[in-house]
Amino acid sequence: MQRPELEESDIAQPDLQDSAGMDELDLALVNALQLQPRASWVDLARPLGSTATTLARRWDRLSSAGLAWVTASFGREFSRSRCIAYVMIRSDPRERSHVVAELARCPEAATIEVATGGHDINCDVLTRDLRELDRFLTGKVYGVQGITSVSVLLTTSLYLEGSRWRLRSLDQGQLSVLAKGTMSLPRGQHAIDLDGLDRSLLEHLAHDGRLSWAELSGLTGTSTATARRRVGRLMSSGIVAFRCEIAHPLAGWPIQASLLAQAPAADLDRICQGLAAWPECRFVAAVTGAANIYSTFWVRDLGELQRLEARTSNSFPSLTVLDRMVALSTPKRMGHLSDAEGRRVGTVPISPW
Repeated sequence: MQRPELEESDIAQPDLQDSAGMDELDLALVNALQLQPRASWVDLARPLGSTATTLARRWDRLSSAGLAWVTASFGREFSRSRCIAYVMIRSDPRERSHVVAELARCPEAATIEVATGGHDINCDVLTRDLRELDRFLTGKVYGVQGITSVSVLLTTSLYLEGSRWRLRSLDQGQLSVLAKGTMSLPRGQHAIDLDGLDRSLLEHLAHDGRLSWAELSGLTGTSTATARRRVGRLMSSGIVAFRCEIAHPLAGWPIQASLLAQAPAADLDRICQGLAAWPECRFVAAVTGAANIYSTFWVRDLGELQRLEARTSNSFPSLTVLDRMVALSTPKRMGHLSDAEGRRVGTVPISPW
């Protein structure tokens, strides 16, 4: 897989004039797009008590300022049939910026965090299989100047990931209206083979998950009907899902913290399901290694993190926390480059398809 070059247009700074924060309608709009990432503004206007024109204008402001964006991500079938790994890196402090920049160029490195804890750089890595993971590690990680050690965790079961995390800014009435308008796709019975058109559609949707069918048609040289049918097939098969991301420090969740923990095999499923139900929890996976649970939480302050860990200990007595990691920054999230405030400033789209 060829490493992409980052053009100036990829890393251009967005207009940050209106990016100091997000009001209640902004948060409600993001919450609605978390539920229905590709819904039309007309469909969202009624439950949000607004107009399609206002919502479109709001979204243009949020997306151009890098405060929120919709992107194509991996679906449920990907987590079962392909490889999701977590690469934990220690680096020479003098070379950390260089290491992050090198990793950010790699489409396999979907998310990169600079963090406290036992490792100072943590990467979520998506590949087609273990052999491709090995090629990524050998060809793009081990040779990077400044890396002093690498450890790898492999996902065995994925209980919760970012596309299913919710802001909870909508009331029950709004949620009910949105649920009625949700189109359920038939679920595929088995994995599908992807061709060049499928991968081209996914690449463009990784840049912008709200591209219209007409825009996708023009970008890929196919008809709008074909673009719609192919994307629907990819979604129903579980290969792809769409997620609405947010610059979480500016939206009220400045602290992202992760726990590496160990639990007896007999308790593993129960504990992971329990953690996944907590509103603060954004990610839970069962993984290989001495730590067999990896979980991530968004909280408002470090005191809340302390209380969260105490709650974890009380709720799951057999769980032992082995490492605590607080993200200092997230330079890349699911293929999108971010600044120190979490705002999107560019894209190196994931391409594990």
